[in-house]
Amino acid sequence: MSNSVSVVNENGVAIVTIDNPPVNALSFHVREPLMQALVDLRDDASVSAIVIACAGRTFVAGADITEFGKPVQQPDLRAIVAMLETIAKPTVAAIHGTALGGGLELALGCHFRVADAGARLGLPEVKLGLLPGGGGTVRLPRVVGAAKALKMIVSGTPIGANEAHEAGLVDAVFEGDLVTHAVNFAREIARKGGPFTPVRDRNDGLGETDLAAFDAEAADLARKARGLEAPVACAQAVRNALTLPFDEALAAERALFAKLVASDQSRAQRHLFFAEREAAKLPGKDTPKRRTARVGVIGAGTMGGGIAMAFANGGFSVTLLETSAEPLQRGLGMIEKNYAVSVSRGSLTEDAKRQRLAQFEGSTDYADLADCDLIIEAVFEDMAVKKQVFGKLDAIAKPGAILATNTSYLDINEIAGSISRPQDVLGLHFFSPANVMKLLEIVRADRTAPDALATVVDLARRIGKVAVVVGVCHGFVGNRMLAARGSESEALLLEGATPSQIDKVFTDFGWPMGPFQMGDLAGLDIGWRNRKARGLTAVIADTLCELGRFGQKTGRGFYLYEAGARAGLPDPEVEALIRDKAAEKGVAPRAISAEEIIERTLYPLVNEGAKILEEKIAVRASDIDVVWANGYGFPIGKGGPMFWAGLEGPAKIVERLDQWHQRTGKDVFKPAPLLKRMAETGSWKAEA
Repeated sequence: MSNSVSVVNENGVAIVTIDNPPVNALSFHVREPLMQALVDLRDDASVSAIVIACAGRTFVAGADITEFGKPVQQPDLRAIVAMLETIAKPTVAAIHGTALGGGLELALGCHFRVADAGARLGLPEVKLGLLPGGGGTVRLPRVVGAAKALKMIVSGTPIGANEAHEAGLVDAVFEGDLVTHAVNFAREIARKGGPFTPVRDRNDGLGETDLAAFDAEAADLARKARGLEAPVACAQAVRNALTLPFDEALAAERALFAKLVASDQSRAQRHLFFAEREAAKLPGKDTPKRRTARVGVIGAGTMGGGIAMAFANGGFSVTLLETSAEPLQRGLGMIEKNYAVSVSRGSLTEDAKRQRLAQFEGSTDYADLADCDLIIEAVFEDMAVKKQVFGKLDAIAKPGAILATNTSYLDINEIAGSISRPQDVLGLHFFSPANVMKLLEIVRADRTAPDALATVVDLARRIGKVAVVVGVCHGFVGNRMLAARGSESEALLLEGATPSQIDKVFTDFGWPMGPFQMGDLAGLDIGWRNRKARGLTAVIADTLCELGRFGQKTGRGFYLYEAGARAGLPDPEVEALIRDKAAEKGVAPRAISAEEIIERTLYPLVNEGAKILEEKIAVRASDIDVVWANGYGFPIGKGGPMFWAGLEGPAKIVERLDQWHQRTGKDVFKPAPLLKRMAETGSWKAEA
């Protein structure tokens, strides 16, 4: 037929194979020959059944999202599925790897679906700010029921083949040669004879759905969506499958899809999708990688233990080092406890827990790190301490071992310059808890070898992290910009805003929590310790810490926490303290608007990002967006700070920053030259 679609007739069973590497996306050059093949087979009397399969490592893993927002070239997926449903002979989708998005919708156009035991199936469009646009919201409920379909579509999380079989989405699960099994399955089905009912004409999956219970579940999901439009639209589309005739529900799905695909939110989420993939690319893609089998982690505290778990979860053997037996056993015990929690939640089996724990080897002797290919220190954030650790590593690590620091702020060039092998040194800035948080800032020092950098970028992918390569400066990308975002927090309080008012502006914007809520959660003493080390002060936060108010862990911080409560209440004592400090400084409180809070927190955030690009600390503006969406809670529906700046209007941001700079004289408000250029040209590139 074509390079991307081929047909083989195996004794009356036609095998249609899609071959469009790497993920068999349903691009136009696949859809056109696929449609023609199915039309021909529908009318071919020598064919008694049709199997749709895919070459390579996966079934169709989705649509070609580069086509979104462009004129649709026919046939589209909906036309192919509609045509499939006119075929009277049995059609079978043979699913291996993943059947995602348009791939699963194509499979739902078939009468039957069979899967390899390791296959995963899902409709993840919500993660791109969309809903399934090829009939998924209308057909899936007809085979798995409304409640299961709602959960799958609104979460976007794929399910395994066995779960899909139990739910009725898959008719059989096979081990071994899937296509052979699928052909035999199709031949037997054809032998038994029809009629074969398309999914569109099935209603048994819908049953007697309790609409009130469905609406309650949908409302709960909408609350959790925190202002995202796509989850709400997904829930509405599934509800339409229950309340409208099939064709009307299908038309409503398409209308909702068209609205979402044109929205800023979907544009933002699609931007992040591509940005994450771009961030993992390095110049010189053929750079060799160093062999990595065993990883050493120095420090068994919260961060070190989390890093060790991240590598063990990725299949690596880990040597965990501590200064003495007591903290080592405490750290190993916490790791075992964390895995036990996963077992209790059903996300890990007891056998898998044992296997992962077997990958750990504890030690108090640096010599036991000698066979490690990568060694990461996660010790106290102090330059002298870290240099001492690296000095020991320089003496015992084998040649070619990569030596990494988990510092959040410190100068990695200085650390690298203190030992004899600076080419092996880089930063791996994990975010806490390191076994959960996706972001990994990979810090490239001036003398880091290209193969060392390429190796850790690949390792990040293997342990499920979203990696962004950044340069050396205080705080790198994320924490440097965080400092700019928070630089006016105390001033806003002194001038009349309250912690709860500022936090509400952030949560209304889409953040999971505001800066003062986050400070209380992390522990105010952490920032206090960092400020003291750098000779800095924050009058209100420092005073709270001097009073022993460290946040949630002490029951008091910027907020008051009742026994066991995670949500804080406004504390009159804190508000009185703020007023007293304002009076001491001669600041008269005034009304502060939500708009002013945005201008004095998020505009400096963008401005600092522009400076980071100018200095080439980050390679791309989209890399900054990936950092902030994955590590700091920037709302994904706004695409990250640099993408959001384009929506907000760079000229507006420059004008307001300039106003605040004139008013306060503070450097944080002085518009960066690159931000001004962006306002003029619409490009974040240093030279447009």
